[in-house]
Order: sequence, then structure tokens, then C-alpha cells
Amino acid sequence: MTTDEPRYEGARLTAALAALPGWQHRDSWLTRQYTTDGWRSTMMAVNAIAFLAEAANHHPDLAVHWGSIEVNLQTHSAGGITDKDLQLAAQIEALVCWQPTDGFPGLEGQADGWISG
Repeated sequence: MTTDEPRYEGARLTAALAALPGWQHRDSWLTRQYTTDGWRSTMMAVNAIAFLAEAANHHPDLAVHWGSIEVNLQTHSAGGITDKDLQLAAQIEALVCWQPTDGFPGLEGQADGWISG
């Protein structure tokens, strides 16, 4: 089923990507590569992404490797990138890259590796 959801293209897409560092447009897909410190971190991030995708009922394609994850988003029914993709990308970014800061007293965060863009 094809929908008439507005797609992001050209300057509009470039402007939207400015709010999503590390995310790129490639062949009608919104894509992001995350590097991890190994299999355990990779699988924790994949499961977190799966949780968000299921909650949103909007599911990315994932390429999962020992030390990396590639996330690819596209609204298939619209044939390109829509608000759904940009919103889910923002949620994925916030969750996968979250580390405690000074606003979280007592939480130190991972000292080495973990997940990076």
C-alpha cells in the first residue's frame, strides 16, 4: 500500500539532518553507523533499537556485526524518508548514545569504548 505521506528531499532533508549528527541520506534511506566495543554492547544496542522500533511500530533495517550496527530507515509505503524516520532516528540516537553527565550524580558512565557514532 502506497501512502501520500510527505517525503523529505533536497534542502528540506538537509535541514532535518542538521538535527541528527552522524545520520546520512543514502539511496532514499536515512542511515547511521554505530561502533561498539564488542558483541555484548552491539547486542544491547540492537535490543534497545528493537524496543523503540516496536513501540513506534516503525522498523529499521539493521546490519549487525561484532563491533558495529548499521541502522537504515525508510518509510516503505511512502517510498522515502518521512517524519516517521526522522522521529525514530532521534529516539535511537538519544537512547544508544546516552551517557550520564554531571546532571546525574553518582552515575559515572562507561569509562572506555561502549558505543560511538
